[in-house]
Amino acid sequence: MTASAELGPISLTVPPGGEATTTLTVRNETDIVEAYTLEVVGDCAGWTVVEPDHLSLYPGTSGTATVRLTPPRSFEVRAGDHPLGVKVLPSERAELVSVPEATVTVTPFRELRAELLPRRRRGWLRGRYRTSVLNLGNTDTGLTLTSRQRGEELRIALPASTPPLEPGESILLPVRVRIRKPVWFGKPRTWPFEVGVGTDAEDGDRADPPGGNAPHPLDGEFVQLPVFPKWLLAVLAALVALLILWLALVGPALRSYARQAANTAVAKKLGTPAPTPTPGGGTAGTGSASPGTGGTAGAGGGSGGAGGSQGTGGQPVAGTGVQSSTTIDVATSGGSEKKGTYQVPAGKVFGITDIVAANFQGDQGLLTISFGDRTITTIALETFRNQDYHWVTPIEVPGGATVSADVTCQKPGTPASGKQATTCHELLNVSGELSDLKQ
Repeated sequence: MTASAELGPISLTVPPGGEATTTLTVRNETDIVEAYTLEVVGDCAGWTVVEPDHLSLYPGTSGTATVRLTPPRSFEVRAGDHPLGVKVLPSERAELVSVPEATVTVTPFRELRAELLPRRRRGWLRGRYRTSVLNLGNTDTGLTLTSRQRGEELRIALPASTPPLEPGESILLPVRVRIRKPVWFGKPRTWPFEVGVGTDAEDGDRADPPGGNAPHPLDGEFVQLPVFPKWLLAVLAALVALLILWLALVGPALRSYARQAANTAVAKKLGTPAPTPTPGGGTAGTGSASPGTGGTAGAGGGSGGAGGSQGTGGQPVAGTGVQSSTTIDVATSGGSEKKGTYQVPAGKVFGITDIVAANFQGDQGLLTISFGDRTITTIALETFRNQDYHWVTPIEVPGGATVSADVTCQKPGTPASGKQATTCHELLNVSGELSDLKQ
């Protein structure tokens, strides 16, 4: 006495995400009423059910159950043949257990998930991207990459070959984009392109619709930056404008100074009195006046009130002038005031053209520069380390008058040695032409 069980049909084909059924027939050939437990075993157990899962049979009778197969559309269920077994376990006579078997064929499907990382890149000439591809199908899949753009400005480099992907496997494929011509100035330019990810041609007849082996389009952009930023044009334009302005303002002064120097040299050679500079920058007795900058400080930034030539009670004797330079050294303690002076020799005229003030310690306080009873300028010491002033038309200081540097020390500075000084220390260098005075 025994129990028999069989599946029919024993060969099934089912698509992923679909459904297929077969019938289990159980016959009780024993002499007792028997109850049978039906349980699916094998690879198909996770997505197969038996309805009902229990049968109770009288002796000599048979019963049927439906075996329903619903494989999911997932890479976890591989395409191909899978064994199906249903264990039929009697409750009274367990030794009469049987396991009828069948073969289930899961059809293949192909599905790719692709992404371009990042979607946008910025650069001067080139950008690097990565194409992430995940095989969501249930069979091995070969890959093909294609590219497309609107014009021909970009050079898109793709991998020459790629290995096949196992179900559930992912891969990163490099994509390089290069622009043919740089952008020197102007606004950034955006170049769109497309990368297509598809399966190999031989896989097309087995791919599930829709799509087949048609590539998945992935949109990307390359933002080309100009080599030189926009603000650089504004800076260059400003520099050109400043150069033109400097030539317009300083050029006439340089020509006037050259003309005066040439007249003085000719006068010395001929032994005649040199032409006297006029407040307008020309020369007296020449019959013409040239535009000058008398009374105006040069590029060093002197004050306008001190720039004009002043009378000295007499005229310098032509041909007696010699270049002269003197330095006034003033050192004073914090919180006090001290004046350093240089007295022009009697019978002389000092035509000052250049002064240089040095605050090499970085002291804090005030520096007042005076020629005789005229204040040339007052400077805050903390605003400079070296300051120079230049005049095209000399400022004449007569004999007996003094050039003074008055220093008010608020706080001594720290020189290059790194140790704070105990006193303020300023230097004033005065240069020009020292000439005899005609009485």
